[in-house]
Amino acid sequence: MGKVKIGGLTRQEATDLLESKISDYVKEPLVNIRITNFTISVLGEVNDPGSFIIQDEKVTLAEALGMAGDLTIYGKRDNILLVREIEGIKKFSIINLTSVRSLSASTFGLKQNDIIYVEPNNAKARQSTYNQNNNVLISAIGTLTSVAALIISLNN
Repeated sequence: MGKVKIGGLTRQEATDLLESKISDYVKEPLVNIRITNFTISVLGEVNDPGSFIIQDEKVTLAEALGMAGDLTIYGKRDNILLVREIEGIKKFSIINLTSVRSLSASTFGLKQNDIIYVEPNNAKARQSTYNQNNNVLISAIGTLTSVAALIISLNN
């Protein structure tokens, strides 16, 4: 049979091509193609963000979020971003886990190299802009004000 180029073909096209090539040697061949590096990424406000290798090539959004340890209390449940590349073009979809209508959409199968991003809620976003040194600064200003008031009262 020799080498058969299947790069760039869909799984079904590759299966059909291999079945037609093998049918010259085997009667009614059965070809099963599996992707061994099926990876998805879950990022943002989840307990265990990262990339996950899926063994059976089938995973839903709910399962992916479960693999990432679920959303943190700061994750926006109504604004989950799914990034999917289709024919070299990135497509963006927003999923609302708080809507009953989107629950059926959230069970659809993810594809190879999908990225799920859980946006932080407003409290977390504000917290990230909060300067941790503010407490020290406020304390220092209070101490200096007290010392200045004490010096002024001793001079009078």
